[in-house]
Amino acid sequence: MKPARIIVLVIALVAGAIAALLAGRSEPPPPAPPPVVQLETTDVLVAASDIGLGNKVQPGDLRWQTWPSAAATSTNFIRKSDRPDAIEQLTGSIARAPFSAGEPIRESKLIKASGSGYMAAILPEGMRAISVEISPETGAGGFILPNDHVDVLLSRRDKLVEKQVGVETHISEIILSNIRVLAIDQTVEEKNGQRVVVGKTATLELSPRQAEMLALARQQGTLSLALRSIVDFNKKDKPEAVDNDSGRRSGVNVVRFGVTTTTR
Repeated sequence: MKPARIIVLVIALVAGAIAALLAGRSEPPPPAPPPVVQLETTDVLVAASDIGLGNKVQPGDLRWQTWPSAAATSTNFIRKSDRPDAIEQLTGSIARAPFSAGEPIRESKLIKASGSGYMAAILPEGMRAISVEISPETGAGGFILPNDHVDVLLSRRDKLVEKQVGVETHISEIILSNIRVLAIDQTVEEKNGQRVVVGKTATLELSPRQAEMLALARQQGTLSLALRSIVDFNKKDKPEAVDNDSGRRSGVNVVRFGVTTTTR
């Protein structure tokens, strides 16, 4: 055999041996991926679009949405497996609180009010709605919006003190504290980003006793609304001290001939 053929044969054998060696050292193929676990789901009733406070629910406002069953165990959720005709049942209800699109529907925030207006529907049990006249000067310049909380102030002449001191005397005091505003005129919620509502009347949410106090105060002088901070909505005001001699709350501002003093 010629030397050239021998060299070619040797090179082929060496190349084959190297290829076999490299093939034996290759990593094993990756393991097959684990089987995908099927998540158990259920259909939950949600708002198909934003539903405003006091709005009547239409069929297109509600839809079924798939939720993980583990996240829909609360009794507040309306499940299709439990109530397949819930959309038909809740159509025509009035929203006692607003819903955002995609928010689960809670039946406690809806009420059936056949023959009643939306204001009667959104009033909590035992409460009353009563309106007072306001102006930019007595309504915080129009910055009071529905669902804000206010203090109601009464400014009036104090004829008893006038007899004692012989001069015209006016007093101003808070008669109702931390009162929820239901509506300004006929606006019951913020709309289109509107953050100022200049109206002529404010409708307040009061207990029957508070409604009596406000109706009486309206005949005695001028009512003003003082806007409260949002962080004070759920706080209870401390009772004010009472002057034992006059029976009047201490700290009441008294104006005499345009000069403001304070009774103590």
